[in-house]
Amino acid sequence: MNRFEGGVAVVTGGAKGIGAACAARLASEGATVYVADVDEEAGRRLAERAEGDVRFQRCDASGAEDWAALSSTVLGAHGRLDTLVSNAFASVPGAAHEIAEADWDLTLDVTLKAAYLGVKTFIEPLRAARGAVVAVSSVHAHRSHPGYTAYAAAKGGLSALVRQLAVEYAPDVRFNSVAPGPILTTHWADTSEEEIEFAGGQTLAGRVGRPEEVAAAVAFLASGEAGYVNGAELPVDGGWLALK
Repeated sequence: MNRFEGGVAVVTGGAKGIGAACAARLASEGATVYVADVDEEAGRRLAERAEGDVRFQRCDASGAEDWAALSSTVLGAHGRLDTLVSNAFASVPGAAHEIAEADWDLTLDVTLKAAYLGVKTFIEPLRAARGAVVAVSSVHAHRSHPGYTAYAAAKGGLSALVRQLAVEYAPDVRFNSVAPGPILTTHWADTSEEEIEFAGGQTLAGRVGRPEEVAAAVAFLASGEAGYVNGAELPVDGGWLALK
């Protein structure tokens, strides 16, 4: 498929994990993809090895100045933006009385504020392109577990923000989100095999997911095939929410 042929996409937090899988998927279907991330080594490595046109620009998604620089690069080179994938996130575990204020701010800024800044920066070219925005939320926006105070608040806010943006900017731009369940990424690097098996056992699929499976859902929501889907959230969780 070449659903994004000739289009331009930005993926925040795109250097690794789900973001990298999204960048690779969009590029494989014809898009020129800008990976916006603070991890320069991983981002440049992805751009060098990816099939298709993947470009890296260092961008702290929580900072307006970095968004302005990214906009200058993208619009200066192409004059358009068709797809924005808001995937950047931060997570500092702990209950409310345990989390330092700076860690709370970090989690909310990188996960939630970044989505607002992305839309604020690119809404006009997205409107011109009749484009699409897909945010990567989480099942933690819908179910609560000890130790995820800031992360759950950020992802819950992100899911609500996407619905609000869909109302604000319809019909020019579509806004949707995905809610991944347990997905095996580099963030699981210190997780034991037993813990991974247990997490998979909490799903109807009986296993943890792969980043590429989330990327497939993101690509669908960003594509014209989802032209009648707006303000929706698609769980990509192996049935985790249904089982819970």
